[in-house]
Amino acid sequence: MSDLIKIQALTADELLKEFELTEPEAEAVVIPDTAPQISIERLIAAGFYADAIKLLAHGLPKRESVWWACLAARKAQTAETSEDNINALLATEAWAKKPTEENRLRCKALGEKTQYKTAASWAATAANWCTGSMTPPGEPEVQPPPFLYAHAVAGCITLAAATIDPEAIDDYYKHFLAQGINLARGGNGLIEEA
Repeated sequence: MSDLIKIQALTADELLKEFELTEPEAEAVVIPDTAPQISIERLIAAGFYADAIKLLAHGLPKRESVWWACLAARKAQTAETSEDNINALLATEAWAKKPTEENRLRCKALGEKTQYKTAASWAATAANWCTGSMTPPGEPEVQPPPFLYAHAVAGCITLAAATIDPEAIDDYYKHFLAQGINLARGGNGLIEEA
């Protein structure tokens, strides 16, 4: 039995249909017809951290997944982080706490303004892609594909790990995965670094 109570998918295959694994060798590690937790743990043990992040991002509910992106983006911020990126993260945190249309539209605007170049920008984009229309106001509504947000979350987290310290990227992958697993277990993701 899985202790990742927030993941509703019964098998990893349900989630693996929504994205491609980054590493071809990871295909031999996942077990599609078992609980997602098994494949997540196997990917981590084999060192396929980016693929474990993708699978977990797809498994978490939208708000938890976006909150996970916020945690990674917050860790990636420095004293040199631009005001727009700070605001993008603040808007995303506001959406994760209260997912209103107003908060989503603020995330959309700040994701676009920050040009998808930072973890905070991708976190804001993830929130934008959770609900609402992808088209401008007044245009026919186009809903985002069901797991589009998870692609942005995974991008945010991998970019955050690479941005913080490329020499220690695996350490940050492991830390962010521990946060995501904590969220999947019903926690808040706020864990101490290893």
